Amino acid sequence: MRRTRLLLLLLLGGVLNGCGHALPSLPGFDAPTWRSDPYACRDLRRAALPALISGKEQLYESRANDVTALLGQPDEEELRAGTEKVYYYYLEPGTQCEGRRARSGAACLSIRFGPIGTVTEVLTDPLRPQTPQP
Repeated sequence: MRRTRLLLLLLLGGVLNGCGHALPSLPGFDAPTWRSDPYACRDLRRAALPALISGKEQLYESRANDVTALLGQPDEEELRAGTEKVYYYYLEPGTQCEGRRARSGAACLSIRFGPIGTVTEVLTDPLRPQTPQP
């Protein structure tokens, strides 16, 4: 009986660990630059966004830890009903860059994870045009 339980636990662990897939590299996406710009306060994420958007289909079914390895810790995280969660990554500077990192209306990338911990949705807000510096 004890051996059967252990076998079932190992089997269940293997099945749950197998959910989702490892995230492949995204061609042309500069992940180190993306990760080096938390909250997009240095406005470096804007240049990396087109490559990320063109490869966003590869994000689907990826696990949260693989997304974090690629994009870094999310700027904000929201827990939803059940076991769903959403990661938010800002795409442009905004009020989130001031002092206490208050939530901002700046454009962001949102990645939604379903109940089994894999990506189910990838959405981006439209970026505002950059204003030329005098």
